[in-house]
Amino acid sequence: MPFIMVNWLPKACRNAAVRKEVADAIIKAVTSVKSADISPDKVVVRFAEAVDGFPLPAGHTHLNVNEPVKEEKK
Repeated sequence: MPFIMVNWLPKACRNAAVRKEVADAIIKAVTSVKSADISPDKVVVRFAEAVDGFPLPAGHTHLNVNEPVKEEKK
């Protein structure tokens, strides 16, 4: 199962909706390479931000990447 970790610096624009859009693009990219033989149900995309103590957002899979974005608690 491909487990893809995206590490980036925090920015206000990198919210849950943006993470979901990026995860969808990553899943489509890796599954489109037919010779890699990767099915969407085997891909997990997680995000981390380079700030100590910053909570990790939830990961995305083919099952939840198209679900509506939930509001983040502040």
